[in-house]
This record gives sequence, C-alpha cells and structure tokens, in this order.
Amino acid sequence: MTENKITSRELALAAIEAMKKSYSPYSNFTVGAALLTKSGKVYTGANIENASYTPTICAERNAIFTAVHNGEREFSAIAIVGGLKGDIKGITAPCGVCRQVMSEFCSPDFKVILVTSSEGEYEETTLGELLPYTFKL
Repeated sequence: MTENKITSRELALAAIEAMKKSYSPYSNFTVGAALLTKSGKVYTGANIENASYTPTICAERNAIFTAVHNGEREFSAIAIVGGLKGDIKGITAPCGVCRQVMSEFCSPDFKVILVTSSEGEYEETTLGELLPYTFKL
C-alpha cells in the first residue's frame, strides 16, 4: 500500500482500464499506465501510435506529461501493462525513453508496478533497478 491509500493492485487495475484506450493500429500492441502522485491523484495514459512511428507516444509518458501539465511534480508509483491486441501475457517494461523521463521527476526508489495479468496481478521493481545509470545534467 502506498502512503496515499491506493494499493498497487488498484493502480494495476487502473492501468488495465487505461490500456483499453490505446490507439495502436500499426503494432496492435496496446499499453496502459496509471501514475500515482504524492498528492494522491491518479493520471492514466495509453500508447498512441502514428503511421510514421516517430510521433508515437508511450502510455507512461502520456500519463507523466499529463500530470506535469496539471502541475504535479512528485510521484509515488506507476503501473504499466501491455499486450498484443490487449492480451496481457507477462511483463511489459517501460522503454528506455520512458525510463529516462521517469528519472527527470522520480527518485531511484520510485515504485514501478509491472502488471502480469488481466486480474491485476503484478510484480514490483524500482526505477533504480530498471535504470541504474540515469543521465543527469
């Protein structure tokens, strides 16, 4: 349980719901994310693809950028889920770009919840474990 009374499972389920809003007609790989702020708010995001791929945005960055746009700068945890055509089979870890974006706002002990099933089962890790050598200015 986080300090905000939102459990990791609740955050995992919110990510599963967010995944349903994915726009991924090219890869058919749907991803959802649910970001918990230290103020207790949850921001969700889904991946949104584009035919030229470069302007595609990942679910994690979608959630983080929405939260930042709304004035949030401190985060407790993020849940991430993905699967081909919405079928969740195992872990979908954040890409390198998303890990770097997380490191801009989050400490190495930031909780990353990797959803493993449509029932909300998950594994937990930290940003520091996923990105031990972050780039900082």
